[in-house]
Amino acid sequence: MIRHSAWVCVLAMVMPVVAVAQFSVPATKATPESMFRNQCATCHTLSAAEPRRQGPPLAGVIGRRAGTSPGFKYSPGFANADFVWDAGHLDTYLTNPQSMIPGAVMPYRQANADTRHAIISYLETQR
Repeated sequence: MIRHSAWVCVLAMVMPVVAVAQFSVPATKATPESMFRNQCATCHTLSAAEPRRQGPPLAGVIGRRAGTSPGFKYSPGFANADFVWDAGHLDTYLTNPQSMIPGAVMPYRQANADTRHAIISYLETQR
């Protein structure tokens, strides 16, 4: 059995290493691109040339009339969607798709405004 004083010696040798390890690991920050990949790319591509996924391709979504990606079959609620996608519409949609487009089947909701804005800013670069 190790005596109390022996544990103190072991901890005294280990603790500085643990403290250094905690501070030497660089902090990583998610980029808008990585946020898109992690939260959107499961269902959406950025190219019409890629195989279809659950949702429509999102390249060029900014400035496109809602429900009009060629070759994609939209849910019935999009038949009545009479707007062009812009940052404001995307922000509202990503907050709660079903409240904006009744019958929308997109299960994703993003309550964090900073995350929504980062994803939208990334989509604005994808023409």
